[in-house]
Amino acid sequence: MTDLAWIETALVGARPQVMGALLRYFRDLDRAEEAFQEACLRAMKTWPVKGPPRDPAAWLIFVGRNAELDSVRRDSRNTELPEDSAISDLGDAEADMAERLDDSHYRDDILRLMFICCHPDLPATQQVALALRIVCGLTVREIAAAFLVNEKAMEQRITRAKRRIMAADVPFGAPGAAERAERLAAVAAMIYLIFNEGYSASGGEEHVRAPLCVEAIRLARLLLRLFPAEPEVMGLLALMLLQHARTPARLDASGNIVLLEDQDRSLWSRDMIAEGLALVDKAMRHRRPGPYQIQAAIAALHARAARPEDTDWREIALLYQMLERMQPSPVVTLNRAVAVFKAEGPEAALALVEPLADRLSGYFYFHGVRGALLKELGRKAEARVAFDKAIALARTPAEAAHIRQHIDRLMKEGKTKEAAG
Repeated sequence: MTDLAWIETALVGARPQVMGALLRYFRDLDRAEEAFQEACLRAMKTWPVKGPPRDPAAWLIFVGRNAELDSVRRDSRNTELPEDSAISDLGDAEADMAERLDDSHYRDDILRLMFICCHPDLPATQQVALALRIVCGLTVREIAAAFLVNEKAMEQRITRAKRRIMAADVPFGAPGAAERAERLAAVAAMIYLIFNEGYSASGGEEHVRAPLCVEAIRLARLLLRLFPAEPEVMGLLALMLLQHARTPARLDASGNIVLLEDQDRSLWSRDMIAEGLALVDKAMRHRRPGPYQIQAAIAALHARAARPEDTDWREIALLYQMLERMQPSPVVTLNRAVAVFKAEGPEAALALVEPLADRLSGYFYFHGVRGALLKELGRKAEARVAFDKAIALARTPAEAAHIRQHIDRLMKEGKTKEAAG
């Protein structure tokens, strides 16, 4: 890993701790974000020369806080600030902060940050969008892609959420038990969207951003400590573990996508799968099924199949049907259609897919699935049109390359047919 790649990984991993501490210090979302960005810029300049600090998060908290205090000094001579001696020396002060800010302190800050962003005064969509922006640092474009809306609409949504929190004078202390329970669903949704952005990135050169997956799993473990008897939190953690277990097999040596049925299952993490399966079984014993538990059960069926042909697609289709009833969504229906294709064939699957065209017209995966089904039915000209639309909507080079493979296969089959004729 290059120096810059290591730094980027460190900054992404430290963001929740740093943002939580800066928000606690400044009690202002915008000011905390500005402080963090300034600290990141200084890290990019300093760390390649001097090497990484012992505790990157403590370094970023200290530097970000001091940078923002300097900014306040420039903007207003009336603001009371610490003595220069308290903020001018990076060396010993950074070491002292590293000693004082232990893991427990960090954990409190992260949870405080998560639950503040998921405040009940905000609509659910604003809660999750704000948390993805503040806690995880996802771009507006990435968050918009996760919600299937345009960037301008998402930027307005995040801005309104910030203003509403500041106008409501939301307390920046950690919420009590009742408030945590009230906000649990939004926090869980935020964590899962973080994971999804890592599992299948919505932009950039990388199709998989594993550090985000790892961070989401870590946050889910923290959430499970707060709610140890909540089956949906167990289901959430199980789902992410079972999906992340496949990461080593999801891309080939050239960075191209490898479909689930073509993956080398010996590369899957057996430790993660074992933990995920145990959590699924534990959650199901509570007999309070929810969307995360259903999705985890689907992932468990894939994990238990030693070979692709051993996958119980009929059971997966039934689970997706159950998920549709709990959480109606065109994306859930699209996933169900894939399972129906495997269990019953392309005609039945296409009948489920076609009614989704209006709602999923801007979704890469919809056109890819539709193209594959049309190809299976021999409707190759229509399949080519669908694949072209998918390429136009591809968010990463890996997605585009995956669709081009389908098109190349179509063209090769067409030439073979012409030669035979």
